[in-house]
Amino acid sequence: MAAAHDVVLGRGASPAEDDLRLPRPPGVFRRFWARHPRWADALLAILCLLLTLAGVVAAAYDPRTPGLLASGAALSLLTCVALLWRRRWPIAVFAITLVPALILAPALSGSVMGPAPVIALYSVAVYRSSRAAMWSLGAAAGALALVTFVWTVVGDASANAVGTVIGTGLFLAIGALIGVNVGNRKRYVAALIDRSRQLAVERDQQARLAAADERTRIAREMHDIVSHSLTVIVALAEGANATPDPDRSREASRAVATTAREALAEMRVMLGVLRDTPSEGDAAPTEPLLDTSLHDVIGAARAAGFPVTLSVSGDTEVSAPHSLAVLRIVQEAITNAMRYSRDATFIRVVTEYSGAGVRIVVDNDGARPDVESAGAGWGLRGLQERAGHLGGTLTAGLVAPGRWRLTAELPTGAADA
Repeated sequence: MAAAHDVVLGRGASPAEDDLRLPRPPGVFRRFWARHPRWADALLAILCLLLTLAGVVAAAYDPRTPGLLASGAALSLLTCVALLWRRRWPIAVFAITLVPALILAPALSGSVMGPAPVIALYSVAVYRSSRAAMWSLGAAAGALALVTFVWTVVGDASANAVGTVIGTGLFLAIGALIGVNVGNRKRYVAALIDRSRQLAVERDQQARLAAADERTRIAREMHDIVSHSLTVIVALAEGANATPDPDRSREASRAVATTAREALAEMRVMLGVLRDTPSEGDAAPTEPLLDTSLHDVIGAARAAGFPVTLSVSGDTEVSAPHSLAVLRIVQEAITNAMRYSRDATFIRVVTEYSGAGVRIVVDNDGARPDVESAGAGWGLRGLQERAGHLGGTLTAGLVAPGRWRLTAELPTGAADA
């Protein structure tokens, strides 16, 4: 059914509005006049002029009104031509069209006024506001009453002057009410369309923000996988090359192959997640991609020849995001210790689980602050973002000469909430 509708958008529609599909406005003539407003105003002015001139000609044969034909025709032409600008300056046009009614109607007949003031007041309600239309109607009624009173006091008013003013006021009121109804409806539809466009823009913005956040999380996961695995592989390869023992060299080579296979497996799973769920906001994994534990990370570092110890206390049953965060934080901390510590005598990993959350402390010596970092700082920044997503904090830095400490606190209550 949606394919049967046309898109009601201008040629300058933005890309965010491409999906905003509105039904075709009803009526062939309505659509034609909506596309050609100048033609509609010109035709309306011509019809109004013909009707007004008919009333002027009919009144011109009254012997009491010599010279009415010329003055009435001139005023009729002025008011009808003014209707061409009723959309742009509706209040000014209404004031101009009211001139014949103020000059001629109290003394003669309402027929010389024509439909121009009614159309002009209708335009005020449609193209300006309902309040402006009501104020214009009140001002016109007051002006007509004042002019009629003056003509009556002077004594030149005709017998039907009061009836003419009342009839004129009624016609103006009808035009104002119709204009208020049409104008309010038009403004309401325009507000709905504008709101729909805003929602379309907000939807696209939310999609872009979700995609950017997803790219950040995926980049963080890829960094943790590649950085740790390559650091372990480099350390094992250097150890295999340095040792003269063939058995230890072969063992280190097997450990290199095992670490590389695990990294490839994690990369394959990560790429599979991206391929299967390209548009979901939660496509990034919230738990370890493989059956990897802290003991596996510690074992790989030990196999590379680093003195790593692990201490775990408390109940380790936590949510999947917390479990993944603990694994990645410890993994990145050990990777940095392996990369930047020189002749480290200890790398201590302490994880404390409690009802309030998880506390992680990773200490190592051999840190050399004078050595420039080989990375771009994305590792620690990614850990801080990971901890921030869980409502926690992470700090890292020197606590003593040559001693580096990373501390992370991950509350469980904030994440559950």
